[in-house]
Amino acid sequence: MPSILHEITVPFKKATFGMGCFWACDALFGAQQGVLRTRVGYSGGTTMDPQYRKLGDHTEVIEIDYDPKVIGYDQLLELFWNNHEYGVTTIIKKQYMSLILYHDDDQKRVAEISLKKEAHKYNAKLLTEIKPAGAFYPAENYHQKYRLQEHSWLCQELGLTPELLQSSHVASRLNGYVVGVGKLDDFEKDVAKLALTEKIASFVRTQLIENEGGNLYC
Repeated sequence: MPSILHEITVPFKKATFGMGCFWACDALFGAQQGVLRTRVGYSGGTTMDPQYRKLGDHTEVIEIDYDPKVIGYDQLLELFWNNHEYGVTTIIKKQYMSLILYHDDDQKRVAEISLKKEAHKYNAKLLTEIKPAGAFYPAENYHQKYRLQEHSWLCQELGLTPELLQSSHVASRLNGYVVGVGKLDDFEKDVAKLALTEKIASFVRTQLIENEGGNLYC
């Protein structure tokens, strides 16, 4: 039987977003076709080596590695705008602010266009900031794939180490599926692609069906 698919090596680009609590967006983006890896952390500020209890001026963000041949940056932005927990029009602390950190000029251009389009949908000023991506500091291990880690036996079955919680393709996918994010048809295709055992597949399938629609809360 093939090994569980932790590592996937295809050319990729990065996207970084702040959109409230990062547990929810970790699950949201991880289950999307074309997303290869996700990790959560802190960025956007100047404080060195931030920690959850000492964030300084940083924001909770998700860093996404994606295959641009499968999913475009504009599609990622659509998910960004449609799944904020808060912060688009309401002033909140910097930890949970709405933030787009771009990695190249094209991302900046697309992000600025999307901001203008979104502004037409509201009767209030959008507070989302668009800034160049800087240093990214991974969050503590217990924040990575938080929803998946609620099923400790599953993480053991997958052989997830602290390092793999940030880099594993299968961990990103299942972190979304277990809370009902993603399509059942896509999951069934992933069962073989990810080399899931029947025990794992059966459990995740049940979670996906029972939690259909993805209650993205923190």
